[in-house]
Amino acid sequence: METMSWGAELWDQFDSLEKHTQWGIEFLDRYTKFIKERCEIEVNYAKQIRNLSKKYQPKKSLREEEESKYTSCRAFLATLNELTDYAGQHEVIAENLTAKIVSELGRYIQDLKAERKSHFHDGRKAQQHMENAWKQLESSKRRFERDCREADRARQHFEKMDADINVTKADVEKARLQAQMRAQIAEDSKSEYSSCLENFNQEQNQHYHTLLPLIFQRIQEMEERRVEQVGVCMKTFAEVERQVLPIVGTCLDEMSRAAESIQPKALLNSLPEERRTHSHIRILHQHLASGSGGVKTSQTQDSQQVVECYKSGFEPPGDVEFEDYGLKRTASDSNLSHTRSRSKSKLWPFIKRNRGSGSEDLSHLPPEQRRKRLQAKIQDIGRHLQKELDEKEALTKMKDVYQKSPQMGDPSSVEPRLAEICENIDRLRLEAQKFEGWLAEEEGRLPVKSDPPRKQSGPYGTKNSSSCGQDRESPDGSYTEDQNLEMQQRSQSNEMADKFEDEEPLPAISTCKVLYPFEGQTEGTMSVSEGELLHMIEEDKGDGWTRVRRNDEEEGYVPTSYIQVFLDNSGQDS
Repeated sequence: METMSWGAELWDQFDSLEKHTQWGIEFLDRYTKFIKERCEIEVNYAKQIRNLSKKYQPKKSLREEEESKYTSCRAFLATLNELTDYAGQHEVIAENLTAKIVSELGRYIQDLKAERKSHFHDGRKAQQHMENAWKQLESSKRRFERDCREADRARQHFEKMDADINVTKADVEKARLQAQMRAQIAEDSKSEYSSCLENFNQEQNQHYHTLLPLIFQRIQEMEERRVEQVGVCMKTFAEVERQVLPIVGTCLDEMSRAAESIQPKALLNSLPEERRTHSHIRILHQHLASGSGGVKTSQTQDSQQVVECYKSGFEPPGDVEFEDYGLKRTASDSNLSHTRSRSKSKLWPFIKRNRGSGSEDLSHLPPEQRRKRLQAKIQDIGRHLQKELDEKEALTKMKDVYQKSPQMGDPSSVEPRLAEICENIDRLRLEAQKFEGWLAEEEGRLPVKSDPPRKQSGPYGTKNSSSCGQDRESPDGSYTEDQNLEMQQRSQSNEMADKFEDEEPLPAISTCKVLYPFEGQTEGTMSVSEGELLHMIEEDKGDGWTRVRRNDEEEGYVPTSYIQVFLDNSGQDS
């Protein structure tokens, strides 16, 4: 079975691996502390055990998303969930946990720290060697450049002296010898630079393809052993409970299975990449709830998750090209200066890449990390938007009840909050569109505007076609509190349309297809049927309405979320 190699995938993530392995040791320390506190609370029986489980449960508002990706962390979370069922524990449990887990894990952590220190010392030593080799190469190149420039000047001085009849033979001979000496020095510098460049490329190839992968392989094996040790400790924790608590045998079986589900080296399953994390967590919970086996083939292994978490998507650097400063060219000092400035603009891999302090579109992140962060941001906005839509629906129903039964409450009391929710919904939709655009740009595609209505459970859709009438939001974006005032505005709009009906009609800017039937019950709107093709003559201005035309005769507004807009010859889109 072939596993993912950190050396091949994470060649430029040395610092990230250092932080990750440090986090692994801190995780073991935290797990050790958990066992100790578990033993202290054991004598207080069920109440204290439930408090402990609650204490170590991740907060919903501050859930550690990175930790939830790893099988060992998910197994630990499953163990905590089982602790709430414990009651009537014995003092013997605390003694066995201390002897079999805390002491053994404490010794293992000390050995792990020493091993980690040795591996990263070797890695930093290798990096320092390559940095010194790079500095030596740069110094040799600058010396070669300087000697070539001095040789050119000496040759030009000799040619000038040789052409001057007023200069003595001795001075000409002296200039000739000086030019030959400078030329020889430049040739020696060229040979030294060429040799230094060849050695550097060999060392760099050795560093990236032999030495660094070997160090990373050792770090990977160390991390896999750490993850496996976590599973052993969790299984031991379950077995200690099993010895003295046959009543909770079912719970202990689930905890044991959670420990065995840890996969430090297992292969990936066939799920698509964008569904791996969520699908595996869901399948794990289903497994724990049903008590069935087969979790090992349903989870993403920890080594692969490290690659997914820290992979940048960049390629290793190639060989450095030779830059010739030979004697045959007659470049001026300005050209040499230009060449030098261009050479300095090239960045070597060990030079820190400055990605900025972090922009809103996450463009400072590597491609893989940016795509994942954008997807997570869109999902978070969708959850907030769904919450606002649910609250809006509840307030709308409350307002309708107040209007039908004034003795139950004042309808105007909910209007400020309803208006605030509408503003939040508009803001969240715009923000979602913005992040979806960045995600589409990253994935190399253009989004198609086909948001379904709320009844299709879409995160950005409206509740239904009647919600627009309930909110009394007009196609031009105005919001009216009185239906009579709304009708008056509609009438004024129609009068303005009649006034200019003799003018040239608006040209069609695109075509669109109706996704859902809509009954236009107010003036200015138009009834459409599902599957109908229309001409779009005015885009959505942010109020949720689009102006369309049917057969160059009938015009009106329809909800933007009920249509799908297609590109026309001019390249415009909704």
